[in-house]
Amino acid sequence: MRRDAQQQEPAYVIHRRPWRETSLMVDLFTLNHGRLSVVARGASGNKSPLKAQLQPFQPLMLSWVGRGDLKTLTDVDVRDGQALHRTVSLYSGLYLNELIQRVLPQADPHPTLFAAYIEALGQLAQTSDVEPVLRKFEQAFAAALGYDFRWDEVMDTGKAVHAAQVYCYDPEQGIVAAASAGVRLQNLPGETLLALAGGDYESAASRRVSKRVMRVLTDYLLQGRPLNSRSLFSHLSIRSS
Repeated sequence: MRRDAQQQEPAYVIHRRPWRETSLMVDLFTLNHGRLSVVARGASGNKSPLKAQLQPFQPLMLSWVGRGDLKTLTDVDVRDGQALHRTVSLYSGLYLNELIQRVLPQADPHPTLFAAYIEALGQLAQTSDVEPVLRKFEQAFAAALGYDFRWDEVMDTGKAVHAAQVYCYDPEQGIVAAASAGVRLQNLPGETLLALAGGDYESAASRRVSKRVMRVLTDYLLQGRPLNSRSLFSHLSIRSS
């Protein structure tokens, strides 16, 4: 095997686009190599099976060669997976893919996030109630980038959240008591923060607070980069991202 070859790497397609006349440029999220790009030569040709195989949300085992940032795909093994049939689940999956593509550094492995991505896709395939799924993935995504926080820990005081008090949120710190310069949200009920710390993403109050907090955090991580998938939710009765 060539020294620059990678064999049978678990991966998902997060984006693809035409490359030259008959090829595709494919952005991947992989288990051991993080986010990377490969060229699938001849994949857009009429006789190539690759165009049908290299689909988002499809579990793949991929092989490639190359030493630089751009690799060349050499083999595709399609594994069994659950399809996202519901429109809201499909849009949610596209949202996860865009987060990874826009924010995750290239060639930076995140096996824990990869596992969270697989879990999220499995849940999206089974439910139309996507909000809890998205919130949990967003928090796993932020944690992978070093922005993890605890719902029940007040970072500027070092104390625990109290149910009867209200708190603020700073994307660089987490839950805080004082409205300092970095605070983006205020008046977060301590009772709801404790419910979220206990794993409650189902109640109306928990949904509302977690969505506000995670929207601020993902916008902070995006640094002004747009997410096209967010506009898709405007066509649905639910706005989840």
